[in-house]
Amino acid sequence: MRPPCAGPRGHLIIVSAPSGAGKTSLVKALLEDADLGLRLSVSTTTRAPRPGEVEGREYHFTSRETFAMRRDAGEFLEWAHVHGNDYGTSARTVATAMAAGHRVILEIDWQGARQLCGLFDKSQRTSIFILPPSVPELQRRLEARGQDHPSVIQDRLAAAETEISHAGEFDHVIMNQDFSETLAVLRQIIAATSR
Repeated sequence: MRPPCAGPRGHLIIVSAPSGAGKTSLVKALLEDADLGLRLSVSTTTRAPRPGEVEGREYHFTSRETFAMRRDAGEFLEWAHVHGNDYGTSARTVATAMAAGHRVILEIDWQGARQLCGLFDKSQRTSIFILPPSVPELQRRLEARGQDHPSVIQDRLAAAETEISHAGEFDHVIMNQDFSETLAVLRQIIAATSR
């Protein structure tokens, strides 16, 4: 299903990374750059909010039952089961923003990125994968943020290997060794896209 985008076309910026690679912090900084004119597509998830997360800001939080009903009704442009929870992107939100000519940025798993790359041609989307400098550094970052139980961290580290193996499917692969340098590279990539 190709999403209905009437009128001027925007551009989809897809950002994926293993948990702890710095994706959320980078996207937050990009959204603060008014020159880029980005609109965030807030995903829907069945996971519980973490401390400090606000409904509609980080995610739209919902029950598994409601998520399944919306998924079955075709309301999600993409969806994936990640780390024991479901995540999805609203088809209506993305279509509306793109029809208005906006650059829309999404933080999603490689599975969702693959789905979107199948829906949008290269003139409509840019996909970016963020790599951590190393697995030990990824573990350090996950532990430092203090949001997950040690068993969850181990699950995320185990999943990181699979996630990283899909980096080659993306248009751009960037290692987040230095936050400022990575952010500068992302800004250049996004500034070069149409809107």
